[in-house]
Amino acid sequence: MHFAKAVVRHRILILVLVAVLMIPSVLGIIGTRVNYDMLTYLPSDMETVIGQNELMEDFNKGAFTFLIFEDLPNKDVAALKEKVEAVKYVDTVLWYDSIADLSVPMELLPNSILNEFKTDHSTMMAVFFDTGTSDDRTMEAVKEIRSVCGKQCFVSGMTALVVDLKDLCEKEEPIYVGLAVALACLAMIILLDGWLIPFVFLASIGAMILLNLGTNYFFGEISYITKALSAVLQLAVTMDYSIFLWHSYNEQRKNCGDHHEAMAVAIKETLMSVVGSSITTIAGFAALCFMSFTLGRDLGIVMAKGVLLGVIGCVTVLPALILVLDKPLQKTKHPSVIPNMQGFAKRLTKIFPVFLIIFAILILPAYYGYNKANDEVYYDMGQCLPEDMNYVISNSKLREDFSIGSTHMILTDSHLSSKSVKQMTKEMESVDGIKYVLGLDSVIGSRVPEEILPNSIKSITQSDRWKLLLINSEYKSASDEVNSQIDQLNAILKKYDKHGMVIGEAPCMKDMITTTDHDFAVVTAVSVIAIFVIILLVEKSISLPFILIAVIELGIFINLGLPHYLGQSMAFITPICISTIQLGATVDYAILMTTRYKSERIGGQSKEAAVRTALYTSIPSVLVSGMGLFAATFGVALYSDIEIISSMCMLMARGAIISMLLVIFILPAMFMLLDRVICKTTLGMTQIHK
Repeated sequence: MHFAKAVVRHRILILVLVAVLMIPSVLGIIGTRVNYDMLTYLPSDMETVIGQNELMEDFNKGAFTFLIFEDLPNKDVAALKEKVEAVKYVDTVLWYDSIADLSVPMELLPNSILNEFKTDHSTMMAVFFDTGTSDDRTMEAVKEIRSVCGKQCFVSGMTALVVDLKDLCEKEEPIYVGLAVALACLAMIILLDGWLIPFVFLASIGAMILLNLGTNYFFGEISYITKALSAVLQLAVTMDYSIFLWHSYNEQRKNCGDHHEAMAVAIKETLMSVVGSSITTIAGFAALCFMSFTLGRDLGIVMAKGVLLGVIGCVTVLPALILVLDKPLQKTKHPSVIPNMQGFAKRLTKIFPVFLIIFAILILPAYYGYNKANDEVYYDMGQCLPEDMNYVISNSKLREDFSIGSTHMILTDSHLSSKSVKQMTKEMESVDGIKYVLGLDSVIGSRVPEEILPNSIKSITQSDRWKLLLINSEYKSASDEVNSQIDQLNAILKKYDKHGMVIGEAPCMKDMITTTDHDFAVVTAVSVIAIFVIILLVEKSISLPFILIAVIELGIFINLGLPHYLGQSMAFITPICISTIQLGATVDYAILMTTRYKSERIGGQSKEAAVRTALYTSIPSVLVSGMGLFAATFGVALYSDIEIISSMCMLMARGAIISMLLVIFILPAMFMLLDRVICKTTLGMTQIHK
């Protein structure tokens, strides 16, 4: 109570302090780098990651891309090549004139290699950068290449993906926040009992969102998914706490001497209510930190921090704003549109067996769809971009004109004999889907003495420690075919050099698939166990955690299983994030109803009366909370052109509605069925017999 009274007493100071903190928060947001490259979140001890670092260290080569020129004569392409070579951070440009300009006669060069650089309408060249794939400098270099080469040039590769993704995100993100705020505000205006209070909620939550995003500066960088979703999620998830405070304050105004005293009591009651509620949400987000694919940690820490700040704002900033604006808030109150739910609750409890049957019927198809949908996820981030983006068009042209779906690189010991390299190359070229293996030995063949080649050419493919081979594959990254191909290439490589490495986008994607498959099982288990323990401690019951998690998990199975039945695929990160977010954010609805049911039973009410009271008193809060989460995410889902953002928001919106309906219809039926078990296994209820 001392804390609550201090907040009431120092309300103006709190508002001034928060206003001052907004300045460094905005500066922190501006200064926080955003990472758009998913592959950088792979564990650092993976061979593909180590290999990429070796490539940078020994060859000064980081990012790699293909440029495709359409309908240009050779002399114009040669002129553009010179311009590309002049771009800062471009290390090497490979085209067939890279070799033809030497004193080596063109007829000595293998036609199979030369023909790969040109078709009837297109010319291709390979570009290496001396900076990393998602490095800001590489992104600037790609933009400059696009600028100097014009519209007839198409740039493929991960950096091009990152550039296009960044441009699209920066254009869309302010609109995400605007849509989330507008639709959440509309939902609150309709469902709450005041015209002005939604704007007060948004001011309080908005300040905490800015503080959360600003403090990300201390992490150095955050992922684009975290940046795009954190503000929307924090608004949706922490809105409940504001609603709890407002309802409690209005109740206390009727019982207390003045509104200052009413607010002090409301703060105390709200703090007690939201601590249990917020801990489950924080646990859900914290479970993401157990992913070895560190994007989970990125999103988990930022969102857990956002929920914690949301609770702090709810019991400090919001009470201060309400007290300062008390008169206009009271004047703009209106009757709630949510009707009295007593009659509805009475009818629902009478037919509870119907909902138990529905629960039983839904389990198998929901779980089947959930398992199938998890097997149908995609890992190629290019799929999340619109089809008219430069990167998507470039990759299509690369496949159509040159039959290149992905490019791998081989690092093998520099002391491996030319004979062994040629033999290994021959074996690799016999693997299904391999177009060719390009290395110093394969380019010069046996007819050109290595001694006549200048160091500038040898340095492209050989260092003191490694030989570099370039492999073009017909198979797309993240496909089953390319993953099998990489396994075969690795097996061949290890025969000749047990320390050799297959690296590149497709091998990294393969590692990402293996890593995230394991992560999904770990995160799901951790989140369920953590929330089980929290419910057990909060409700002091052995049976209630099973019941509540069963209801919410069914909602997760339905939500994540629907894409299978609708013929949709999800990005690989979506099921991991949605399962924990939906569990952590919507189990609050179940805890709210359960707590009221328990108190009614302990207070002497019969089973039917306790369930009925818990249901009709909880429905308004569950409706407002569920519709708030739906409103904040649904608009973003419809608007976003980035498929991964759109699908995650759609699943969050749909998950909020599904969980809300299950808590209203299924959970009371479970209480009716298992009341005796609950009473026997819950502290404080063991003496209840009726």
